[in-house]
Amino acid sequence: MKILTFSRYDKLGASSRLRLYQYIDCLESAGIELEIVPFFNDDYILGLYKKEISTVSITKAYFRRFSYMLKIRKFDLVWVEKEMLPWIPSCMELGLFAADIPLVVDYDDAVFHRYDQHRLSIVRKILGKKIDGIMKRANLVVAGNEYIANHARMAGASKVAIIPTVVDVGRYELLVSHSNSIPIIGWIGSPATTKFLSQIIPVLKEVLAIRKVKLVAVGGDVNQLIDLPIAVLPWAEETEVRDIQTFDIGIMPLPDEPFERGKCGYKLIQYMACGKAVVASPVGVNKDIVANQVDGYLATSHEEWVFALTKLIDDAELRNKMGSAGRKKVEASYSLGGASKQLIDLLQETHHEFFLKNIAS
Repeated sequence: MKILTFSRYDKLGASSRLRLYQYIDCLESAGIELEIVPFFNDDYILGLYKKEISTVSITKAYFRRFSYMLKIRKFDLVWVEKEMLPWIPSCMELGLFAADIPLVVDYDDAVFHRYDQHRLSIVRKILGKKIDGIMKRANLVVAGNEYIANHARMAGASKVAIIPTVVDVGRYELLVSHSNSIPIIGWIGSPATTKFLSQIIPVLKEVLAIRKVKLVAVGGDVNQLIDLPIAVLPWAEETEVRDIQTFDIGIMPLPDEPFERGKCGYKLIQYMACGKAVVASPVGVNKDIVANQVDGYLATSHEEWVFALTKLIDDAELRNKMGSAGRKKVEASYSLGGASKQLIDLLQETHHEFFLKNIAS
């Protein structure tokens, strides 16, 4: 089977790397041939982090995507990350898509809220139901969590499956002998998501005042953390696991807002894969990933965050116990091996069902 895959980003984009690219080897081993066409290239991502967006590169991205949409009949199935044409109404996007090709769409965040929650009424009016239209047309909607899956069902999607964002557990080696003389509280993310870490700066300042601890942010925007004594390290795929392995506690603060409820909790899964105890906001899928007081803590208020962090700073045995439980959970429920088998079965079933239906009609 030949699949044309419209990713949103190239490999530097976390969502595309995790939802599509990391499955390439497994899919090809199952006889599935992929041609992946990113909408935004890595230069766009780098420019986005620097707040330097090229209008020319965006224009080229649309023309490149248009040209590939004219070739979809050469493939057995089209697999799309989020949408084919950002900021274009679904009637136009789907109008360019052949009706006799099965469509699979994948969502790892609540991209529909970028439109239906937009500050401009004109955007809400024209694009508010865009993603709903794509979900309804799709022969399969793959959702990263129940929040997204439920939205797809309400939009009228005929087939919805949940595949969480997962890790290749083999990359996440457990360092049994790891121990810092001064505990490290760590966070991993991007310049765009540093705003979530900055929301608990008062918590971290209080913890620093009452406990001896170090703070590390991997991939963060130093300008948003300027008032905090924190080591900000550059992110790289080659070093991200090694950086997390140096943590004693991994954190994931999030505001309880519509878009954030659709996130897939990837950094929590990374921390837990490395055997680290975690503290997270009980928002969206975080409540499913973290079993409170078993493999980490769920904290909402300032006081709950301070309590959870100081408890883990003071008790290395508890950190190890929670970290071990988290690792087992990742191996059982968030591993690439299990998700790959599920994805292969879904793609093959969707292709088979679509063509049986066409023959019958």
